[in-house]
Amino acid sequence: MTQTDASTVVVPGPHLMSALLGPRDEHLRRIERHFPGTAVTVRGNEISVRGTETERVSRLFEELVGLLERGHELDERTIDRSIGMVEADERPTEVLTHQVLRGAKGRQIRPKTAGQKRYVEAIRDNIITFGIGPAGTGKSWLAVAMGVQALQARQVQRIILTRPAVEAGERLGFLPGDLMAKIDPYLRPLYDALYDMVDPEGAQKLLERGTVEVAPLAFMRGRTLNNSFIILDEAQNTTPEQMKMFLTRIGFGSKVVVTGDVTQVDVQDGRSGLKGLERVLQGVENLEFVHLTGADVVRHQIVAEIVAAYERDAEAASSRRDERHPKRRSGDDG
Repeated sequence: MTQTDASTVVVPGPHLMSALLGPRDEHLRRIERHFPGTAVTVRGNEISVRGTETERVSRLFEELVGLLERGHELDERTIDRSIGMVEADERPTEVLTHQVLRGAKGRQIRPKTAGQKRYVEAIRDNIITFGIGPAGTGKSWLAVAMGVQALQARQVQRIILTRPAVEAGERLGFLPGDLMAKIDPYLRPLYDALYDMVDPEGAQKLLERGTVEVAPLAFMRGRTLNNSFIILDEAQNTTPEQMKMFLTRIGFGSKVVVTGDVTQVDVQDGRSGLKGLERVLQGVENLEFVHLTGADVVRHQIVAEIVAAYERDAEAASSRRDERHPKRRSGDDG
């Protein structure tokens, strides 16, 4: 597009225009700062766009109007995420209005980024889904939401939430009470996610009936898990042997989600059952790996910035290794 390109977006109603522009036009100013080569003019219920990215900015305003028409509230994060989606040729109206579940107290559980939507769709469409990415990308939270949704739809009979208890290692031969007290801190994040989806009283009933089971990974050995929605969390802290054990427990009518962050391996000697697994399982049907990035972090903005800083450092380190070992770039080392 050239500097003379122009477009007009018609906003249907003053109430939508007010919500679109934001308090004291803060949303408008945010968009203008992100697209400095494009001028935006507001007259009545029309937004005129002219500049180097006219088409993209016009599409952004159309998408934001669509979100408002669907009852979605706009805030700084939604504006920023919508900008990122439009720049990636994604549609915020498709991503942000995709409801997974109505959680406790009527809260609507939805993906907040295009990566999260791909993750949710992969879980829906596959038997086994691997969600790989940094902290704050919603890997475990969305997996639990999909599990509760499958349980409510009677697609499965129970949910099994499991994690490796790294520091406990194989020393899990205590009495049940002592054992559960020991590994409870490892399982607490899974309980927290469950209570986000189901009110505390309902969650407690599910746990008491065994409809939802929360247990360390060591408890999976020797079992065949049929008609279950199984979530293996923090899978980077499994050993290769534990990962194989877990994946071969899957029975008929079950669905599995494995989550992890390969940059946060705490298992002894760094022998992670998640590292290199995508290469091993390449070509297996009904199985998908979804990679989430800093762009999918939905915690405080500083978390996304920290993740991005670590990603840049990892890329720089990889480039330095390639410079020292040029053969690796051509794949000569296999």
